[in-house]
Amino acid sequence: MTQRIIEILQGRRTVAFLGEAGSGKTEIALNFALRLRGETDRKIHFFDMDQTKPLFRARDVAERLRQMNIEFHSNTDISIEDVAAIAPGVIPVLNDTESFVIMDVGGNEHGARVIGQFCELLSREDAMVMLPINPFRPWSGNPDNLALTIDKITTAARAKTVKVISNPNLCRETTADDVVEGNETLRQMLQNRYEIACVCALTPLCAELEQRMDEAVVPIEIQIIYPWMDEYEDA
Repeated sequence: MTQRIIEILQGRRTVAFLGEAGSGKTEIALNFALRLRGETDRKIHFFDMDQTKPLFRARDVAERLRQMNIEFHSNTDISIEDVAAIAPGVIPVLNDTESFVIMDVGGNEHGARVIGQFCELLSREDAMVMLPINPFRPWSGNPDNLALTIDKITTAARAKTVKVISNPNLCRETTADDVVEGNETLRQMLQNRYEIACVCALTPLCAELEQRMDEAVVPIEIQIIYPWMDEYEDA
């Protein structure tokens, strides 16, 4: 069934999204922030901490978030150059108990290291780390590879508690059957090591999926659309 983001967060107010390229991490982080905006009047902060890729970055839709009254933070706030820098103010925001914080953390274990310095704050009861996984991606093709990838990313981030977001998709060709089958494949590959917090799918598929899945379903509206792609291109 479709669940509110606040319910998926289970009382936590800070969530850091980690994940390999192609996992859908940035789109999911953006959708979490935008859906939260419709569920709460509290301040929402979005930190773009992805320093590992030139495309599909939250900073490319920063103005849209600001128009929705979501406070956006990135390295471009302090430099005109697209350099590997962390936006200031992370610690004060993480300590602000009256706000929600979404952190989009870049790519593989190398990108995940940027939040290691905040591990004490992200290990508190009001924070969580979420790891979107697309089981159709090559790096998540078998249980051993998947376990190794998760271990590398979470170790680099010094994350203690991690929940998985199931994001089975084949870009524009994705069907409801693909999502159901991919989610079952992921569940088997995880071997009960990690809890699946929710399943993400494009909005047109969600009505059917709500009838076929036990997990909470989060509708995804593609936010990052470049001139050379359409709204169903993978991000």
